[in-house]
Amino acid sequence: MIRNLLIGLFLSVVLIGTTEIRKAQASPQMTTAAILGMMDKAAQDFRTLTADLEHIKYTEVVKDTSTETGRIFVRRDEKMRIEIAKPDPRTILRSGDALFVFSPKINRVEEYNLGKNRSMVDQYVLLGFGTRSENLLKSYDVTATGEEELDHKKAVLLELTPKSEQIRSQITRIQMWIDEASWMPLQQKFFEAGSGDYFLFHYTNILKNLKIPDAKFKQDWPKGATRVKPRG
Repeated sequence: MIRNLLIGLFLSVVLIGTTEIRKAQASPQMTTAAILGMMDKAAQDFRTLTADLEHIKYTEVVKDTSTETGRIFVRRDEKMRIEIAKPDPRTILRSGDALFVFSPKINRVEEYNLGKNRSMVDQYVLLGFGTRSENLLKSYDVTATGEEELDHKKAVLLELTPKSEQIRSQITRIQMWIDEASWMPLQQKFFEAGSGDYFLFHYTNILKNLKIPDAKFKQDWPKGATRVKPRG
């Protein structure tokens, strides 16, 4: 199923609001503002990202954890490709307003027009990857809550609370683990409202600003694939 990956793409909303910056608990020397400043510096030259991706979905009521693995490719010019390899192969391709989901087992392509949700997708795809703090703070209250080691890297933990009541009715908060060497996310965790459910994106083998050819963002599925345009 693609629901959990797609819901991530539509989580955020762009709102004009007041900026709230609170003191970090990460270390005596680092405030939330200082951390966001370092992320801004890392965002200045951001052009592309490639990484191995692990997508974990936890469902509290049945105590079930499902895991998907694949690879993500992002370019600053509104292009993205996610290749899920296991357990259910599929490709999610985004270019401008167009979003495609190709399922090779049934040879079917689902086509979506992002339309008014385009800015939401942009903010999610670049959540921490090239996102400037001034844009982040329009939609979230941001707090640094501590430091942890993840993948043998020192990371600061940021907690993001959506300012939009509409978004909070779906996602109450987001945690981001930011690598203190690259100042880019190693992991993002989204907590769903009204339950103990969450889904998590874990990035490894992150490479920034490698050249990603245009061919990577082409519709490269079979010409005979069935095309559908789901509603909603």
